[in-house]
Amino acid sequence: MDVEKPAREGSEARVDLRKRAPEPSAPPVREGTAPEGCLAVAIRIPVRIVVLVLVVPVRMVWDALVVAGRFLNDVLFRPVGRALLWLGRAVFVWPFVGLWRYVVVPVGKALGWLGNVLVVVPLVWLYRYVLTPAGHAIAWAAKGVGAALGWVYAHLLTPVGRAVMWMLKGLGAVLAAIGIGVCTVLAWLARYLVVVPALWLYTWVIAPVGRAIAWCGKGLVWLVSAIVTGIGTGLYWITRILLVLPALALWRWVLAPVGRVLAVIGREIWDALGHAWRVAGYISLAVGRFLGTLFRWIFVEPVRWVYRSVLTPVGHVVRDTVLRPVAEAARSVGRATRQALAAARESVRQARADFRRMLFGEPRQPRPVDRGEPSGRETRTLGSSTTALTKD
Repeated sequence: MDVEKPAREGSEARVDLRKRAPEPSAPPVREGTAPEGCLAVAIRIPVRIVVLVLVVPVRMVWDALVVAGRFLNDVLFRPVGRALLWLGRAVFVWPFVGLWRYVVVPVGKALGWLGNVLVVVPLVWLYRYVLTPAGHAIAWAAKGVGAALGWVYAHLLTPVGRAVMWMLKGLGAVLAAIGIGVCTVLAWLARYLVVVPALWLYTWVIAPVGRAIAWCGKGLVWLVSAIVTGIGTGLYWITRILLVLPALALWRWVLAPVGRVLAVIGREIWDALGHAWRVAGYISLAVGRFLGTLFRWIFVEPVRWVYRSVLTPVGHVVRDTVLRPVAEAARSVGRATRQALAAARESVRQARADFRRMLFGEPRQPRPVDRGEPSGRETRTLGSSTTALTKD
């Protein structure tokens, strides 16, 4: 019984899971797509048809202009640009490079050498043999003057200054005592003649008058703020009733619906333009391929057939019967010419050597010098040995 109870519970759990399986839901809606209304559906097809009719010629003209531009770029503009670039280099760059390399740089080096010889070397000599000794002499004299001034300061000015300072300190102490007494008397007179009457005047006259003026000012400010608040509230409600509510109603019930309709129309026109441009591209591609195939079968294939069937055999015959014999004859003539020129050069070289030998004699042969170094190891044979016992 205990074994069958868990099995029964497991089967009941599987049945419950099967019953609770989620039902298939509706397909998910893509993000960013809003539900379309009848106005968009009604506008879409006519707008796409009209836009397709208008865009197809434009796309075909555009593709034709692109093909023509690429052809002109490959055939005309790029070679002309390269020729103009080469001409610009030949006219502007290379002359300036030659001028810089063969005129400016040598002249600059010559001027630098002249400046070094005429300016730098004399200035260095003047600094080393004139200004440096003079500076050393002036420094020695300045050291002597400084030593004399130091002795005067240490043995004359310092004692005199200390005596003067001692006298000034005594005089200052006397004047300080007199000043302290005078300041005390003046402070007592100022306290009882100025401070005490001023404090009594502030406490019993100025402070009450100021509080009364402040209370009157607060009341006046409250009255003005109440008047301004009432006027502002009245103007707010007048502006809200006469301007804001009509403008809000106009925006909510007129401009917003019209703007939504115009947005739907503009979005559909934009989508129709993109769709028509892609469809026109496929149409233009098909027309271009048709025209290319037609051109190939009308012009290219006949020209290729003429080249393969007529011009190639004729060219082979001309090559085998005319060009190869002519080339062979030209090569034999060139070979004979080169041999003749080599023999002439050898004769001229031999005659120059004989003439030099006749004028200056035979050239001196180098004598071998014994450097005292051991010679290379000889090759071992059957009759030789490298050991000490069997060495000859």
